[in-house]
Amino acid sequence: PQAHTESTQRTARDYNLKNAKKEKYPARSFFKLEEIQKKYLLFRLGDAVLDLGCHPGSWSLYTSAVVGPTGLVVGVDLQETSKDPREGGSPIHWICGDITDPELIGRIQAVRPAFKAVISDIAPKTTGNRWADHQHSMRLVIQTLELAHLFLHEKGHYLSKIFQGEDMPELVNDLKKKFNFVKVIKPESSRKESREVFLLGMEFRR
Repeated sequence: PQAHTESTQRTARDYNLKNAKKEKYPARSFFKLEEIQKKYLLFRLGDAVLDLGCHPGSWSLYTSAVVGPTGLVVGVDLQETSKDPREGGSPIHWICGDITDPELIGRIQAVRPAFKAVISDIAPKTTGNRWADHQHSMRLVIQTLELAHLFLHEKGHYLSKIFQGEDMPELVNDLKKKFNFVKVIKPESSRKESREVFLLGMEFRR
C-alpha cells in the first residue's frame, strides 16, 4: 500500500508539473496559490499585491493575471527574477533584494506605499534537521509578517508558507491578534509527506 501511495503522489506531482509547463508557469507552486485563492479570494481585480520570495516567478505571474491590468504586483527575491506578465495581466515590478535588509522597505515604497495582500512562498534551504529547518522557516515568516504590518491596507490579507514545528501554535495565536480570520492550510497540491503548510490571515486590523 505504501508503494502504491508513493506512486500515486509521484503521478500527481508529474501531472502538476506538466500542467504548470502547459500553462507556462516556471514552477508547479502556483497550483497551491490558485487553490487557496479560489477558496478565500485574497485579491481581486485592481488590487496591488506584494509577493515575497517570488523566484522563479509563478506566484507573481498568477497574481498578475488575477488582478488584471488595473492591478499591480511587486515581486521580491534574493535571486534576480524577470518575466513578462501574461496578456491582460497587471504590471509586475521585480525587485532583487533581501527581505531582512531595511533598505528594501524604501525600494518597495518607491513603487507602492500599501498593498491589499502580502503573499510569500519563501522557504529556507533545508538541512534535513527538522527542528533547525522549522526555526529557519519561523524567522523568515516573522520577517514577512513585519513587512505585512508595514504594507498592508486595513482589512488586507496575508499568506505565507511555513514548515510545521513546535513554535508554530504561538505564531498562529499572534496572527489571531492582528487578523479577523486565521487558518492553517495544507493545499491538496502539496506533497503529503511535506511539512509545509500555509498561514492565512484575513482582514488585517491596523
